[in-house]
Amino acid sequence: MLTNDNTALEPQTSFDGPVLEFDFPAFQIGIAEYAEGPTGCTVFLFPQGAATAVDMRGGYPGTINNWEFNHGICLAAGSLYGLEAAFGVATELFAQQNYSVEDFALVSGAIIYDYDPRQNVIHPDKKLGRSATLAARTGLFPLGLRGAGRSATCGWFWTEPSGQGGAFRQIGTTKVAIFSVFNCSGAIVNRQGQVVKGNLDPATGKRCHFINELERRLAGQESQARPQGNTTLTVMVTNQQMERQALDQLGKQVHTAMGRFIQPFHTMEDGDVLYAVTTNEVEHPSLDVTSLGAIAAELAWEAALSIC
Repeated sequence: MLTNDNTALEPQTSFDGPVLEFDFPAFQIGIAEYAEGPTGCTVFLFPQGAATAVDMRGGYPGTINNWEFNHGICLAAGSLYGLEAAFGVATELFAQQNYSVEDFALVSGAIIYDYDPRQNVIHPDKKLGRSATLAARTGLFPLGLRGAGRSATCGWFWTEPSGQGGAFRQIGTTKVAIFSVFNCSGAIVNRQGQVVKGNLDPATGKRCHFINELERRLAGQESQARPQGNTTLTVMVTNQQMERQALDQLGKQVHTAMGRFIQPFHTMEDGDVLYAVTTNEVEHPSLDVTSLGAIAAELAWEAALSIC
């Protein structure tokens, strides 16, 4: 079996494919992958630092640090072993500040379980985290089967490849962006209530709703074949100034609203994590936190549809 120890792994940091382009120069995004997995990580860098709130749901979240102020957030595959990538991000930031120990580079991280679709246990490691950090750029976010979402899947009864999605909006001077890695046990539903990713019945070629298929199986006393180790990871970034309590509540509001389009969500099989981040750059007196949360929640839905 291929592992990080018996395979010569070379990080890939440049890719073709769909990309979300957006205008938000206060932070950078980098991705890196091991094609041999395939597996990868997605890194968000905040050079000036950014206030952060974390909302964890589901039965098995896997995170490290969860600082209230971050210079970097690392989303990685590889389950608990993928948390090593976050140390790579911190180490590279340490090197970039000339190894100064006066101000530490604070990096939080969260992981998904992506071993089921592949035949090896290669995981994002320190080298991959450093490579993603070096590759970070402003205004670009690769969509689909890239970065931490390289081997992500979604669906309860039948799974299919999913990946990472993103969306961005600006209201006056306020900017808000949502980035998610969809490795969910639930299926993704569009605004018309139709399942558009996951639960694709190979026998009929049609997608099923969770409740409908569950009731059918229960009536026939069929096996439910539950997925294992699923998670949705989300980073929500805004530049609007807000206090700690407001940032906490903003994260909870958006994370809860994501249950509209991931069905079911926050299950015992999931380890869902949302980081709410603000760079605290601008004021918008007429845009309160609840209204910003409603906008961000719609963006989260848009991010999910970007991979469908």
